[in-house]
Amino acid sequence: MTLDNLAAEILDKAKAKADSIIKEAEEEAGRIEEVAKKEAAQVAEASTNRANRESEQLSVEIVASARQANQKRALIAKKEELDLTWERVKSEVSSPKLKNRKKILDQLIKTAKEENASDMILRPVSIDRKNLSSMGFKLGDDVEGLGGFILESKDGSTVMDYRFDFRLEMTWKNNLAEVNNILFGL
Repeated sequence: MTLDNLAAEILDKAKAKADSIIKEAEEEAGRIEEVAKKEAAQVAEASTNRANRESEQLSVEIVASARQANQKRALIAKKEELDLTWERVKSEVSSPKLKNRKKILDQLIKTAKEENASDMILRPVSIDRKNLSSMGFKLGDDVEGLGGFILESKDGSTVMDYRFDFRLEMTWKNNLAEVNNILFGL
């Protein structure tokens, strides 16, 4: 064997060995790429699933928050309407043009006399002073209120309140459910 043949044979063997190594490396690279693609697909699927779950949860939370905000706005609006209604009622009761005002005052005086309060000083709400001046009581100073009067003993130790304010407030509280039903259909 000549030196050229030996060099060619070594070169051929080296080429074959290099080709074999390259082929194995390409196969290994293919396997690694396949594993990497599978892992990437699994990671992508897991990420997509997690993102979908988080998105669904966020959607549920946003809807719940919006409902709660709407309920709060509705409650505030109802409270505002109730407050306006209460103020309108008080305004009407405190009006000198209140229907049957004289009749209401007469009934309160009758009740006061039945409770043996005739020797007391009648302190009227200013709007009703004229109507109450001839009811058989000594008149005292005016008191604050929507209407009606207070009876006070001469020594100030006993006070009986016949003002509209307390009666109206009790009536309002006792009928609040019905007021809600009328206003809001509850």
